[in-house]
Amino acid sequence: MNILNEILENKKQEISTMNHFALDNKEYPKYSLLKALSTKNLSFIAEIKLKSPSEGDIFPEADIIQIAKDYQNAGASAISVLTDKKFFGGSIEFLSKVKTNVSIPVIQKDFIIDPVQVEIGMSHGADSFLLIAEAIPKDKIENFKKLISSRELTPLIEFHSQSKIDIIEDLAPQIVGVNSRDLSSMKTNIHHFEKVFEFLPSESIKVAESGIRSIEDLKYIRQLGYDAVLIGTSLMKSKYPGKALEKMIEGFV
Repeated sequence: MNILNEILENKKQEISTMNHFALDNKEYPKYSLLKALSTKNLSFIAEIKLKSPSEGDIFPEADIIQIAKDYQNAGASAISVLTDKKFFGGSIEFLSKVKTNVSIPVIQKDFIIDPVQVEIGMSHGADSFLLIAEAIPKDKIENFKKLISSRELTPLIEFHSQSKIDIIEDLAPQIVGVNSRDLSSMKTNIHHFEKVFEFLPSESIKVAESGIRSIEDLKYIRQLGYDAVLIGTSLMKSKYPGKALEKMIEGFV
């Protein structure tokens, strides 16, 4: 069993108890991820991630709220929040904590396989959701798109393998993410961004994800034609994620 299958099996068990979670009835402002990434410059989605299957503990003692504020001050266009607990050290409460303290879009990054996850995420302030093409079939992605769009939000639809390109072409998402991580080996290959770029829907906002560590990586990705990057591990490993993001943005610009 590869790590994705293990995560999905665990997620099914989690969902069986999710209906017992109290929805957060607080009213949150909405921020458009689509608008935030629709700029002439390269946009930065900064991620809060405490651990991962490939890295183990990254920054388990992180101050979530301070990092979110620092990311916004550094120039992030949006913040991605890992909410999976077992494999990534996240929590749904992280989402509402971040949302309460920033005025840019907040993305719930999890393994979304059931509508109840979307309802709970929205109630905790999510402005967008990551949908993974390797985790759910095409018809379910379409249903999630409709559900999320009905709330005037735009999902980020991500894929890893070139075998999913036909699905991405059919879905023609407004925001598409290319993840350079091989889900079987968990290794990243930044040149994967180049291999798949020509197949991406021309009208989609294109986000490069995973394995981005340097200003040289940013220049390479931008030259390929990507509109945004999602960076998490390299920022969190620095122990000063906001400062690390600020340096990357200043060095790139």
